[in-house]
Amino acid sequence: MSVGPLHGVRVLEIASAAPAPFACMMLADFGADVVTVDRPARPGPTPRRPVDPLKRGRRSIATDLKTPQGVSLVRRLARSADVLVEGFRPGVMERLGLGPDELLAEHPGMVYARMTGYGQDGPLAAKAGHDINYIAVAGALEPIGRSGERPLPPLNLVGDFGGGGMLLAVGILAALHERSNSGRGQVVDAAMVDGAALLTAFIHGVRAEGHWSDDRGTNLLDGGAPFYDTYPTSDGEHMAVGALERRFYEQLLIGLGLHGDESIPAQLDRDGWDAMRAKFTEVFSTRTRAEWTRIFAELDACVSPVLAPWEVADADHTSARSGFLDVGGVSQPAPAPRFSRTPAAAPTPPRLAGEDTEAVLADWSSAETGANGAPDKVASS
Repeated sequence: MSVGPLHGVRVLEIASAAPAPFACMMLADFGADVVTVDRPARPGPTPRRPVDPLKRGRRSIATDLKTPQGVSLVRRLARSADVLVEGFRPGVMERLGLGPDELLAEHPGMVYARMTGYGQDGPLAAKAGHDINYIAVAGALEPIGRSGERPLPPLNLVGDFGGGGMLLAVGILAALHERSNSGRGQVVDAAMVDGAALLTAFIHGVRAEGHWSDDRGTNLLDGGAPFYDTYPTSDGEHMAVGALERRFYEQLLIGLGLHGDESIPAQLDRDGWDAMRAKFTEVFSTRTRAEWTRIFAELDACVSPVLAPWEVADADHTSARSGFLDVGGVSQPAPAPRFSRTPAAAPTPPRLAGEDTEAVLADWSSAETGANGAPDKVASS
């Protein structure tokens, strides 16, 4: 039976938006028992079952954290948890009486994981923001875009998910590993501004070596190079070209039928890049995406079709690796990465708020913590 490498780890998630749920989705994918503390449903028609993949794989209880009863319930469950995850602005959990000082005093072995935009301190800590704001001040937004144009937001992938939720998950795993040696929990302060800045580390190195121009859209990896760019095809789709190394560039020219064409400038002749891009654009526009995909399937040129997210599940490579799953009628990416000995089980669909309250109280709330601060096996209440 597949249970995942985090089987036996209990995570108490205080419901929030985007980055923290993404981290908890990953933990649940890895086999952790994740329980979400949701807000009670408002009176009215029966709510529709959620389909959001970020909410898959866990159980839900419902309580009002603005009431003494809600706070008491969370404190009670936290004593059974290995990890607590919260995504409020700094100070909110403290005002509720659920801050790390209170909860770690009761359960010193717990990892208290916090997800914010700007971190727990600093002049911006209390300010509101979204992904675009966090990556802007982190230096991750400015380099993205075409030459002579304004910066282009890369969806909310860099701040919310790569620099946010995934950073939080890494921090939690590191803290759990350290706890296995010390027996002590700690606070994980994951900030999207820190994570987004961390993702730009390679740019700082390349620039220090003198190989990065401060002019947006003029570098090898930002669309400045015609052999690292996207091109429209005759059917309005696109192909992605990443032929950086000479051997791949030669294969690119072969696939385009341009090998030996003396009108094509030398690959690294920046003065000729505009002419090269114009020629590549002209040639790519003569065939469909499917036709170019078949041509480059026979060549090692680092040329790929640009697929929409909803096309990926049916792609040959994805299908061969079972890279997508149907969870509650919604096609979505499978858990990643993959483990040889403790593979993750198929995720379960999202739950209605409070759907699992009785079950969770039965097998979580009466746990006692062991000598090292980690919970012993929970007895039924």
